[in-house]
Amino acid sequence: MELRRLGTTGEKISTIGMGTWKIGVYASLSERAKQVQALRRGIELGCNLIDTAEMYANGKSEEVVAEAVGDARKDVFIASKVSPENLHRDNVIEACARSLKRLGTSYIDLYQVHWPNPSVPIRETMAAMEELVRDGKIRYIGVSNFSVEQTDEAREALSKSELASNQVEYSLRDRTVEADILPYCEREKLTLIAYTPLARGNVPERMIPRAVCDKYGLTPIQVMLNWVTRSESTVAIPKSADVKHVEENASSVSVRLSDEEYRAIGRG
Repeated sequence: MELRRLGTTGEKISTIGMGTWKIGVYASLSERAKQVQALRRGIELGCNLIDTAEMYANGKSEEVVAEAVGDARKDVFIASKVSPENLHRDNVIEACARSLKRLGTSYIDLYQVHWPNPSVPIRETMAAMEELVRDGKIRYIGVSNFSVEQTDEAREALSKSELASNQVEYSLRDRTVEADILPYCEREKLTLIAYTPLARGNVPERMIPRAVCDKYGLTPIQVMLNWVTRSESTVAIPKSADVKHVEENASSVSVRLSDEEYRAIGRG
């Protein structure tokens, strides 16, 4: 598995991680077991980045992640997110404590602000995040769904830590971030964590030449992930609830397309 540096840290995370939105939602224990199995298979294949959130399935996603990780904690980089309604200082601290309990771990590798909340001063939230770093509860700080201006505010509010990442939607179907957020992350050495990189299964087959798939032995899904992670600043976290999908995702960056092929796909 290809690894990339997280922001300006020395941490290496997998270019293809595992997203867990809707994981933790299940109708039976056997369905839950399949979710656990999928995440474990991803870990085996080198997908060391698992992204979750207290918001996902009302915390049950974090519990499924905990079961999947088990004794492999040292081999997994766990990212979670605090909800926008919990961004006051005391709420951040309490939310983190609840996530730690559900995740069955003493620390979260990357703790992210899930969405900005204009009613809570970002300085207060970032101070709480730095307190968590100081106490060893989290290792790195990130944001999610932040504009360039909001990301700047968050960075300026940090006194001792560096902001590591911004998690935003990015795929061949939604390229909004290319206007400013992606160039900003590349310039400022922040990691862009692309969520929904497969556009919720809405694969734009017309944009993915069959010749490229045949040349590299990749499926259209794999080409989508390969394309969205063409920048060294970007990693992707496709949903990972099915073993076959995880295996397909994990091998999507075993080879790299040429710059001209990336450009051609981007032109559609």
